[in-house]
Amino acid sequence: MANTIRVDIVSAEGQIFAGEANMVFAPGSEGEIGIAPRHAPLLTTLRPGEVRVQIGQEEQSFYVGGGALEIQPHLVSVLADTAARARDLDEAAALAAKQRAEAAVRDRKDKIEIAEAQAELVRAVAQLRAIDRLRKKR
Repeated sequence: MANTIRVDIVSAEGQIFAGEANMVFAPGSEGEIGIAPRHAPLLTTLRPGEVRVQIGQEEQSFYVGGGALEIQPHLVSVLADTAARARDLDEAAALAAKQRAEAAVRDRKDKIEIAEAQAELVRAVAQLRAIDRLRKKR
């Protein structure tokens, strides 16, 4: 269809979503990207956050833990480090990860360990935001 764009969301665990969409929103490294059919080609990195896929009046949400985004006029490929449907996220696990990461940031002295803890904190907060957004939709 001329008014849709093919969307593939994959991670190391496997394919999370494949189908046609009217619009896609993704957390690009420089900010959120809105992708419509016939979008100009683009290759960018993803930051942890929510990918939203609009199919007609319905919207599906996915969490990605970073990765790469390739856009072609009729295809969007999300190559995620980790990915899950937003409804499958575990809020308790995300809260625990956030608390562990905050403690690690406070307790670490080595710059590399601090950077790793900060990256984990960003991923946990992004998961919690996706969960919160999904909760508000219901």
